[in-house]
Amino acid sequence: MPMTVTLDTVLAARGMTGKQLAARVGISETQLSLFRSGKVRGIRFATLARLCLVLECQPGELIAYDPDPADLAMPAEPD
Repeated sequence: MPMTVTLDTVLAARGMTGKQLAARVGISETQLSLFRSGKVRGIRFATLARLCLVLECQPGELIAYDPDPADLAMPAEPD
């Protein structure tokens, strides 16, 4: 997947643990862990906004995009 979660870098820079962040944002540690590992298919904008508010960052600091040219391949058109 071309999206990489970079939350751990931001947490380290802020000297904050995942447990502290989850408590301040109001989500479970399990939800945060799934996001950190990239195992979620999406995140609500409201949750992303709370993460950014608590961490004093921008969404782009939490998620990186690494383009993969294969993602641009067009599927074959049906006959």
